[in-house]
Amino acid sequence: MTCTRPATASTARGWLSGTLALAIGTAAMADEPLFEDQSSALPRDHVYGGGWEHFVGGGVTVLDCNGDARPDLFAAGGENPATLLINRSDPGAWRFELGDIAQITGVTGAYALDIDSDGHLDLAVLRVGENLLLRGQGDCTFAPATAEWGLDGGDAWTTAFSATWEPGRGWPTLAFGNYVDRRDPDGPFEACDDNRLFRPLPGGSYGAAIALSPGYCALSMLISDWQRSGTPELRISNDRHYYVRGGYEEMWRLDPLTPRGDEDGWMRVSLWGMGIASGDLTGDGYPEVMLTSMGDQLLQFNEAGTLRNARYGTGTQATRPHLGGDGRPSTGWHAEFGDVDNDGLTDIFIAKGNVDQMPENAMEDPNNLLMQQTDGLFAEASVGAGIATTDRSRGAALTDLDGDGRLDLVVVNRRAPMELWRNVTADAGASVAVDLRQDGANTRAVGAWVELRAGGRVQTQEVTVGGGHGGGDAGPLHFGIGAAETAELRVIWPDGVIGDWQRVPAGGKVEIRR
Repeated sequence: MTCTRPATASTARGWLSGTLALAIGTAAMADEPLFEDQSSALPRDHVYGGGWEHFVGGGVTVLDCNGDARPDLFAAGGENPATLLINRSDPGAWRFELGDIAQITGVTGAYALDIDSDGHLDLAVLRVGENLLLRGQGDCTFAPATAEWGLDGGDAWTTAFSATWEPGRGWPTLAFGNYVDRRDPDGPFEACDDNRLFRPLPGGSYGAAIALSPGYCALSMLISDWQRSGTPELRISNDRHYYVRGGYEEMWRLDPLTPRGDEDGWMRVSLWGMGIASGDLTGDGYPEVMLTSMGDQLLQFNEAGTLRNARYGTGTQATRPHLGGDGRPSTGWHAEFGDVDNDGLTDIFIAKGNVDQMPENAMEDPNNLLMQQTDGLFAEASVGAGIATTDRSRGAALTDLDGDGRLDLVVVNRRAPMELWRNVTADAGASVAVDLRQDGANTRAVGAWVELRAGGRVQTQEVTVGGGHGGGDAGPLHFGIGAAETAELRVIWPDGVIGDWQRVPAGGKVEIRR
């Protein structure tokens, strides 16, 4: 197997400083980000509701479930039914229809992936109760597959998920993260449930659950090759509100299945972990990590495979509301990286909202849109962009819903209607959307890396399943390229084989088939 390693952090930072003037020129193209409310395009209000067991969760997953190149949405409903929304939008007119899907309640989140490698995206549905696998049939209908595929859905309070294809396996390894153990009579504090890992059996279907113990009340999981070693690992973000003491953010090796510890150089951090975002912010090829929390949001820079906490002046802590007079700490949920103005610099969206009525935290807690500047710092832009809403937000997604090359926004709220926002940023730069396909197992090339160079910059993104808070995006990778008219890209496939550099035009979507 051949592997590639990205440039070192010091090399990349020196190169970035050398091209600062070019970056300033590129970034100056776009006006300030601006969004337009398109929530009226939904066929009905969708609300994530419920009592204590739905204080957390509320994710949305993005998938093209009928092959028409328009991203569709599956939104968790809590005690309300989950909703499948079929995208019938065009750039000038947004419209969504209700999908034909079974009435499923108790849903905290969902993730899309092609489990059986038949070319159609399936759904892993997280619930308070039995988790479900739904087999996609290519026409935005789904068939029950939990029993057929041998998965023990359990009866836990599941709030996190991630998946990957391990070497030599035709089906993905599935990780389910559980929250408080509802059966513990001494709970809820210090009553965190174990997490569960499922490996496929030869010929398909799943074996018995493997406990990841002890659990620390997981609210987000992400399997990622964060050290660029060719060996993905499982990161788990945990809620200190319930583990109280002794817990921390976890990293697990998958083979052999062992937790990383101090002896591995793993920097243990304890926080009120809610969500995970991963992406290369600095251009050195290593993914940074954003961890949402009650209070500070923690950005960790990845220095050649070693994570370091961002200094306070980076502008990413988003500690307190930036709008209104409530000075109490914020509560972050879903975080996502994405280039909102297509200037080639990755930005950060954070969904915010009080757990319910926690008096020590802000009640009016606007969502954040942190725009990366040419010096690598971040500036708040949600108020000017029109998206600084103050409902109790949970899950979200940055995705191009109308195919115009700009990332739009979906936000799921607790006890308030779901939001749709169209990105109408004037003079935004160009973009390239990259979709990967390969034959055999793992049709969407989960675990692959795409490197794209344009406008004097190299951008790197990994194909993953997991992260966020209760949902993710199974659509194309989105790269902003500023004023560039073309770009070059190459794919490092999940087994480490490196594709050739190839030129692609700005605008639209390119499918790279192995």
